[in-house]
Amino acid sequence: MSVRFLPLLVLPLFLIGCAPKPEEAPKPQGEASSAAAPARKLKIAVIPKGTTHEFWKSIHAGAVKAARELDVEVIWKGPQKEDDREQQIQVVQSFVSSEVDGIVLAPLDARALVNPVREAAQAGIPVVIIDSGLEAEAGKDFISYVATDNYQGGVLGGRRLAEKMGGAGNLIVLRYQEGSASTDQRERGFLDTIQKEFPNIKVLSDNQYAGATTETAMQAAQRLLSQFQDVQGFYCPNESSTFGSLRALEEDGRAGKVSFVGFDSSEKLVQALREGKIHGLTLQNPMKMGYLGVKTVVAHIRGEKVEQHIDTGVAMVTPENMEQPEIREVLLPDLKQYLD
Repeated sequence: MSVRFLPLLVLPLFLIGCAPKPEEAPKPQGEASSAAAPARKLKIAVIPKGTTHEFWKSIHAGAVKAARELDVEVIWKGPQKEDDREQQIQVVQSFVSSEVDGIVLAPLDARALVNPVREAAQAGIPVVIIDSGLEAEAGKDFISYVATDNYQGGVLGGRRLAEKMGGAGNLIVLRYQEGSASTDQRERGFLDTIQKEFPNIKVLSDNQYAGATTETAMQAAQRLLSQFQDVQGFYCPNESSTFGSLRALEEDGRAGKVSFVGFDSSEKLVQALREGKIHGLTLQNPMKMGYLGVKTVVAHIRGEKVEQHIDTGVAMVTPENMEQPEIREVLLPDLKQYLD
């Protein structure tokens, strides 16, 4: 099966209203100097939703790759768990106070991070949003949005799971957590697709949340599997919910028997895909996301035009296509060359 990533969504280019910050103030014309002082390296803060999942390690690697190419410094810092909104807000505010040159942010909450981002803009620090949306205005409150088409990712998940279910049966959706814009869009894309295209599939539950960790996801999945015995399909919208549900299915004895589609990749999820315990993984390109996040904010600082929305692509990975070179490169990227 031939798989290619969705083309980049290209929107008109706009120059952001706030003036870019110079890397070094120019000397007055005619001022003599025996040796010009070296230009100060730009400092770019990259703030993920969390720091433990493989997804964020890939974003970190992409940011480091861009930093090396552009000769800038990347400062990586984020909350340990993906449900600590207050800590992420504090991290953003601390970088604003320390006067970094730019910020790349994956907001934990589409609303809670709006004011911190606006405070950064008011302080003259441009912000690029990655991975998950923000309820603010691109081109005004932040520079650009670099992310997967999350709704389309949900559509791909819905169609793959329906295919494995033969277009009929009962399924469970285990959501991620409230306030997460990226996973909200994936869940909506999935449910819209099932409801519109597959009338013989019944959604038994779509109002339970996995929470921020593998452990909470496993517990939520166990409760659902205990409640619903007659289930033919299971869907999860991110790495931790997918892995937690995989563990629940394994303990329940239904791994491989229940059609299962998840989101993102890790070594354990890829192994489960090979073993037939997972039947599809919607694959983003987090390394590209981190890379373009840093490239975009630096381009803006240096006075270049940037796109307000950059789509980093999405694909459905199955046991049948997972060995294709273009898939393998993103499925299990080599992060060691960028991360210590």
